[in-house]
Amino acid sequence: MRPEPSDNSSGKQFVSEQKALLENIERLNRIGVALSAERDNARLLETILLGAKQITNADGGTLYTVTDDQRLKFEIMRTDTLGIAMGGTTGKDIPFPPLPLYREDGSANTNMVAAYSVLNDTTINIEDAYKAEGFDFSGTRKFDQNTGYRSKSFLTIPMKNHEKEIIGVLQLLNAIDPATGKVIPFSAAHQQLAESLASQAAVALTNHNLIEGLKDLFESFIELIADAIDEKSPYTGGHCRRVPELAMMLADAAIKTSDGPLKSFTMSDKELYELRIAAWLHDCGKVTTPEYVVDKPTKLATIFDRIQLIDLRFELLKKQAEADILRKQMEAVKKGQLTHVQTLEIQLQAYKRQLDDDREFLRTANIGGEFMTAEHQERVTRIAAYQLQDADGKTVPFLSENEVYNLNISRGTLTSEERQIINNHIVVTINMLESLPYPKALRRVPEYAGGHHERMDGKGYPRGLTREQMSIPARLMGIADIFEALTARDRPYKKAKTLSESLFILGKMKLDNHVDPDLFDLFIREKIYLDYARQFLEPEQIDSVDESKIPGYCA
Repeated sequence: MRPEPSDNSSGKQFVSEQKALLENIERLNRIGVALSAERDNARLLETILLGAKQITNADGGTLYTVTDDQRLKFEIMRTDTLGIAMGGTTGKDIPFPPLPLYREDGSANTNMVAAYSVLNDTTINIEDAYKAEGFDFSGTRKFDQNTGYRSKSFLTIPMKNHEKEIIGVLQLLNAIDPATGKVIPFSAAHQQLAESLASQAAVALTNHNLIEGLKDLFESFIELIADAIDEKSPYTGGHCRRVPELAMMLADAAIKTSDGPLKSFTMSDKELYELRIAAWLHDCGKVTTPEYVVDKPTKLATIFDRIQLIDLRFELLKKQAEADILRKQMEAVKKGQLTHVQTLEIQLQAYKRQLDDDREFLRTANIGGEFMTAEHQERVTRIAAYQLQDADGKTVPFLSENEVYNLNISRGTLTSEERQIINNHIVVTINMLESLPYPKALRRVPEYAGGHHERMDGKGYPRGLTREQMSIPARLMGIADIFEALTARDRPYKKAKTLSESLFILGKMKLDNHVDPDLFDLFIREKIYLDYARQFLEPEQIDSVDESKIPGYCA
């Protein structure tokens, strides 16, 4: 049974102690709720230490975490009397090196009270550090000498999680008597409350570390997929890394703008994280795209570049022409037509020059480019009409139908069928991403990642969405993807474009209702293109940009 107070004075003391205990329990509960809600590691550690100081009325304290190499790392330090606040959210680094749990010879470092607490899984409650035996407080004494402080009572508690693993140490310094302001030992009640807090804190910290660990693993896996896609083709290497950077630059500018159509646009940290994940995964469907399409460097490339065969055919045409002319010259000599012999020689040399010129033309056409004129396509068809004799003496076309079809590709190096295979990567991307069980905070990843080939006028693919049907993050992904591709220096069919060239093309795309007009204007006005260029483009690409000459730009 609870003992009754012996007199009025003791009764008041009893009531006061019970009230203080209830208040501390309430504080402990509030701290526990705060610990479970905190997601930032620095604030979490800070909440643990400040909460422990509060319920024990301690003047100071230190929180350590156990590192993988068996050391105690200083995370948070506070001493109210001296105005010391380091670590956590203060922005001030703690200058002290980690405390080793084991000496260099492998023996346990039991002289240090924090290490002893971990190694023996026990709470250490010391009334006076200067009188304590078995522990090395020489560093404490030196600190006191330099500051004029008097370190006296210590309460050191190992932080053990639900898996019985010690992940840190909570050390409190100098309990203060609220009535007198004097330093007193930590009471048994204070120790019990602090131990309870340390246990809750360890679980909260473990959960936080587990969440962060899974988050880091998730992000690393995403980056691994992106790197695998970039490595799959030497011609798009780095694309999956550069697009997220540009997308986040544009999103940040849209959030910060204070005027114009985007002034009310905002994104939380969680939403920005969602966008970043989507940007990393925007081309994940390319893992299924065949290498021969992704890596097609020239129009005639298959297992090898067939332009080499065409080079040989040109030489064969020359030899066949030489043989034909030689026969005609011999007949002319027999007939005494010496002037005709010279004429035939002139015709042969002119024919050879024409063949050389046609060969250079096909070599250039084979590389591909932004646009091939109808005149050049007709020239390919004329060259295909050259007559060539095969090994059996039969006349065959100089170029096959497939070679003519590929050489007449109007843009780039891909045929329409091959481009469809490439374009299908976005369908695969959407299917892959929509099949994943996202947490609530990442459910829009498929929408953002799958919208970078849509157009504002609904003529894009794969879903033909209009501007009104797309969110702002999905729309900005399109600009990021296009601008990166325009300025990329690793595409086989074109040289790297300068800033002015790229912005001119992007401006035309705005006028053509391809990209979002408001985001395009923001992209120019805030000079996001220049910030990106300084990080990722070659110096020769960063030319002077006259924004007044960019098509469609509204300042």
